[in-house]
Amino acid sequence: MAAEEKVSPHVILFPFLAHGHVPAFLRLAGLRARRPGLDVTLVSTRGVLSSLSLPPASPPLRLHALPFSPADHGLPPGAESLADIQVHQFIIFFQASESLRPAFEEFLTGLGSRPPVCIVSDAFFGWTADVARARGAPHAVFLPGGAFGNAVFFSAWEHLPHARTVADEFPLQDFPGVVLHRTQIPRYMLPATGADPGTAFFRRAIAFCLQTDTVLVNTVRELEPSDLDMLRRSLGVQPWPIGPVLAAPALSDSRGDASIIRWLDAHPPRSVLYISFGSQNSINADQMRELALGLEASGRRFLWALRPPLGSDAKGAFDPEWLPAGFEERAARASAGLVVRGWAPQARVLAHPSTGAFLTHCGWNSVLESLSRGVPLLGWPLGAEQFFNAKLVAEWGVCVEVARGNLESSAVEKEKVAEAVRTVMGENATGEEMRRKAAAIARAMAAAWEAPGGSAAESLEGFLRCVEASVR
Repeated sequence: MAAEEKVSPHVILFPFLAHGHVPAFLRLAGLRARRPGLDVTLVSTRGVLSSLSLPPASPPLRLHALPFSPADHGLPPGAESLADIQVHQFIIFFQASESLRPAFEEFLTGLGSRPPVCIVSDAFFGWTADVARARGAPHAVFLPGGAFGNAVFFSAWEHLPHARTVADEFPLQDFPGVVLHRTQIPRYMLPATGADPGTAFFRRAIAFCLQTDTVLVNTVRELEPSDLDMLRRSLGVQPWPIGPVLAAPALSDSRGDASIIRWLDAHPPRSVLYISFGSQNSINADQMRELALGLEASGRRFLWALRPPLGSDAKGAFDPEWLPAGFEERAARASAGLVVRGWAPQARVLAHPSTGAFLTHCGWNSVLESLSRGVPLLGWPLGAEQFFNAKLVAEWGVCVEVARGNLESSAVEKEKVAEAVRTVMGENATGEEMRRKAAAIARAMAAAWEAPGGSAAESLEGFLRCVEASVR
């Protein structure tokens, strides 16, 4: 009897249209180097694909653009990512994204049946599980976030626990041991009643995800064993932890990047606090000024990647009134701080020996990048599952939460900022313990991809074997 032919599927990656999601799928695509001959296509809109900077690869990553007209849905023309809109437009954008389904189905039809396809989609494109089932194709959901954050996020949308009580604290119906505070509910979830468009969208997405064959999670088995079990109970399938899925710090010829690294080079090890709220988040103007005053009061060096405050034009000119009078000049004069407009090479900054802590919005990618370098955190979650990520890493003992949210009611005090910075970066028992725990987490992350026997390497191989078996 002839040996059974081994078939390599054509893997279709379909990330949601958000800055925190697309890069994770790109890094997932980079793992195809572990399986020579695997054909991979990344599907998105023309605007998102045109913004990508792809490194040379062999074989090259294929790209396919789907037509998308945001203006047809009442969104600004050209708004093809969450980064292009305001928070109050998020639900409209989520609904508009469902209009991509006919074009996606047409794309798959054009591929034919050989080689067979395997669809790996974002949870927000859960409807692709329905599309895959109709074709008899295997389907996986890839969660760029962690197990705990996603399990809590799904449960919160399913049951809206904050809408069932007037109390400020309440347990999750699916996971009674998890207690949330009202300030940990994302801004666009707060007004949800169960009969609103936002709830309808997320419940549809979750229901579709229940049809998937498997779930890939950007986390480490050794760090989230019980959280992976929470996710299994949420989605009904055993998740494959394949994290951390991270990009290596990229070298850049940018003069701005070079000047930032030179500034870091001039400072002692673990002496600089790095501050960034991500690529599409910001705090409000009052919070920004109070944060600046807290940094000064802490007496610690800082590198701040500053984006315009909430409600301002993200691409507009810098307004000196966003910061206290003379703040930048005083910091520069004492070589105590550097304010960078917009963006800094985050992976390189976190890998630099001078970086001692990271004040972050607790987006999962930022959390992983920081902890993979053994850098402890100061948390200031702003939206989505960031509140739950902050809760998790605080429980791990590697994060002190400074503030929560960016609404006008979300006050922050300079004294609390200064105290938190001194605690995390100081030569004190708490700071030393946080650094010890962060270093242990970094070792666990590195071990996950070590061969043989690394948990992430084994999970990825197990997933690919299951896919190949299903398409024979």
